[in-house]
Amino acid sequence: MDSAISDTRTPLGAQADNGLKIVVVGGFGVGKTTLVRSVSEIRPLSTEETMTQAGETVDDISGVRGKSATTVAFDFGRITLDARNVLYLFGAPGQERFWFLWDRLFSGALGAVVLLDTRRIDDSWYAIDRLERHGMPFIVACNDFGGPRHTPEEVRAALDLDPHVPLIACDARSRESAKQVLITLVEHVQRLRAGQAPTSEQELV
Repeated sequence: MDSAISDTRTPLGAQADNGLKIVVVGGFGVGKTTLVRSVSEIRPLSTEETMTQAGETVDDISGVRGKSATTVAFDFGRITLDARNVLYLFGAPGQERFWFLWDRLFSGALGAVVLLDTRRIDDSWYAIDRLERHGMPFIVACNDFGGPRHTPEEVRAALDLDPHVPLIACDARSRESAKQVLITLVEHVQRLRAGQAPTSEQELV
């Protein structure tokens, strides 16, 4: 997935003193880097490297044949919420050989977005399992790759997803869509802290 990267440099205000952390996780090639790039107000820090033939013996690229680069550490972006509050985004690497980094990225996070390619639903099992083990709030966002449409019930059944976990559709290339993903996560965290159930608007459409 391609995404335009803005050259705008937005300085962080001197009054900003409250940093909130969100982690974007998911399988290999589901669009995590694209989502961070789309929504970040600064040119994101990216650790993408060119994929080589040697990597084909290590990483399963059967579902992402057009992919030419991959994240080898993490992606980092930033969104200023107001004068004092800043949101930091961390995109986790998707390949199994880099999963050991995830637990460190989860440390101190407000919550997580599990980005899903519905053509490869099984690739999201590990992300959901790790988040549930950490007891971290998360939502699932189905990235639009133009594949077959699935009903919310089909996706939930395939993931064995808890009914209280929000499931939404998104296009990681779109800034507005990516923003809505983050808003959905923050609202979900707020509801959990208030002991409330998710609303019907959070269902995949």
